[in-house]
Amino acid sequence: MSQAQALEGQDTLLELENVHMYFGKVAALAGVDLQVRKGEIHSIIGPNGAGKTVMMNCINGLYAPQKGSIRYKGETINPLKPHLRAQLGISRTFQKIELFGGMSVLDNIRLGRHINLKSGIFSGSFYLGKTKREEIAARKFIEEEIIDLLEIESIRDKTVHMLPYGLQKRVELGRALALEPELLLLDEPLAGLNLEEVEDMARFILDINEEERWKVTCILVEHDMGVVMDISSRVFVLNFGNRITDGSPEEVQSNPEVIKAYLGEEDLYATRR
Repeated sequence: MSQAQALEGQDTLLELENVHMYFGKVAALAGVDLQVRKGEIHSIIGPNGAGKTVMMNCINGLYAPQKGSIRYKGETINPLKPHLRAQLGISRTFQKIELFGGMSVLDNIRLGRHINLKSGIFSGSFYLGKTKREEIAARKFIEEEIIDLLEIESIRDKTVHMLPYGLQKRVELGRALALEPELLLLDEPLAGLNLEEVEDMARFILDINEEERWKVTCILVEHDMGVVMDISSRVFVLNFGNRITDGSPEEVQSNPEVIKAYLGEEDLYATRR
């Protein structure tokens, strides 16, 4: 049984129904439907300008679609701002790294944790019991789990802007994980990485998705077809804002419309080697 088949009976975590997103007269998304089930890595592929990042921005609330519904755990989240969606367990990395370059690795990751802190103004001001316990727990989680998972112990106190690009990518992933998300949106996490860094990042994504401690459902936007076909449960294909298909990697690779619109014979061969 394939991974996709094993997930057939699982609950839908996120659903987009008939989503339209226009910029002037240009339809970035034209009636898009998507279902993401708990426990899967659901990749979104398509040519540049296909609407992939627009779709991610609609999911986490940066864009408000003009038509259609977005449901998370069965509840419509269209009216919710990004920070409220984050509180529900939706976290995000970006195509262009969005870190605070003058801050340390640890401080950047800690910023992703603040939305989970429940202490009130009074206890926070005086560092009373609840606040202290929360901070200790957060520090333990970040320093013993996230830092360890991403293998960045040696740079934890380094200033981010001094780090190579590949390590900055890990830090951004760590910040997204600090939220302890149930759904993680990954927008081109492999872009700009060398081969060794790509292999490491792919391994981290699989660990986040599969390890019992994490079990995070992932939506992955990526151009590296080898990685997409290797780690995805399902692959959703966009072209000029329209869905071409949504299926297992094997189904997508053999779809004539996908080959014509995006993969091409050479890329298709590369994913099958």
